[in-house]
Amino acid sequence: MSEPVLLATGLHKSFKQGSERIEVLRGLSLEVRRGERCAIVGRSGSGKSTLLHILAGLDDLDAGQVQLCGAAISAASVGERARMRNRHVGFVYQLHHLLPEFSALENVQMPLRLGGASRRQAEAQAAVLLEAVGLKNRMNHRPSALSGGERQRVAVARALVGHPDVLLADEPTGNLDRDNARQVFDLMRALSEDFGVALVVVTHDEEATDGMDRALLLDGGALDALA
Repeated sequence: MSEPVLLATGLHKSFKQGSERIEVLRGLSLEVRRGERCAIVGRSGSGKSTLLHILAGLDDLDAGQVQLCGAAISAASVGERARMRNRHVGFVYQLHHLLPEFSALENVQMPLRLGGASRRQAEAQAAVLLEAVGLKNRMNHRPSALSGGERQRVAVARALVGHPDVLLADEPTGNLDRDNARQVFDLMRALSEDFGVALVVVTHDEEATDGMDRALLLDGGALDALA
């Protein structure tokens, strides 16, 4: 059996709200192996986004550890976390977070350029990914000229352009209609399989568990198999 690309053990996270401290994660553990596709379902406010941000090293823990490809990202410095994310993680947000002044091609190549790739190399890889998400004829359009579904497909291409080990998606279809949502989910699952990338999606929509290897419920700060 392959080694896990993502290993979270004993995660605790709380936030102060007025005079109270709200526990969001309570000793949560998760193991995701290369190429595995995992859906985490939870109601609004259950801590789904917090969990995903912690797994990506975007947020700090109160206790516990997150290992990414065998290295403890939770214990790394801010700069080292950023380098680990650039190398190993693709992230898709609910809002696409595309830069409005740049074309789809320029947006997708951005992680490669930040990682030190040449413009020619970055453009070539970005074009391949945009073709893979069905946007070969839209790559020179800016986000304002793209539909909501097209913008989110650009975001998926950007997340995958560096050939990460794991793709994390935070309610990636929350702002899309049902047809576009289904297309984006199907696309992420297919590309995860094609590229051998582990996929972790957090969502409130139980339909998003279709075609996934595992479905987990986040409730009370812990994970359980979804019934």
